[in-house]
Amino acid sequence: MQIRKPEPADFAAWSVLYAGYAGFYGVEQTEEMRARVWGWIHDPGHEVGALVAERAGQVLGLAHFRAFARPLAASTGGFLDDLFVDPGARGSGAAAALIAGVEAEGRRRGWTVIRWITAETNYRARGLYDQVATRTPWVTYDLKL
Repeated sequence: MQIRKPEPADFAAWSVLYAGYAGFYGVEQTEEMRARVWGWIHDPGHEVGALVAERAGQVLGLAHFRAFARPLAASTGGFLDDLFVDPGARGSGAAAALIAGVEAEGRRRGWTVIRWITAETNYRARGLYDQVATRTPWVTYDLKL
């Protein structure tokens, strides 16, 4: 399993995976939206970074992340926004490898924490998350604008 930054040739595979991620969470996502995120990933001035998991020349999963300020801790953390592995590749170690890749990137950047959220009902992913990270007691709220 190789964890690396996505390359331009990965767009089609990444797009299928990202559409699958959106579908998993019931989020309507258009090709235009995916093209915008792909542009962000490849814009060195944009905050969003990405990694892909590849095995035998096939892109199996993706992770999107970004820095966030932690004023109370006077530090910077990393937020893992999206993590998705092709359903046929689940159990391959791709998700754990992607999290480890984001962790390595965070250490390289001097982040003090990697944080993410998931659906309460995402039991399979939570099984992995409970092994590699500490579940927090924080409740998340959205204020729609």
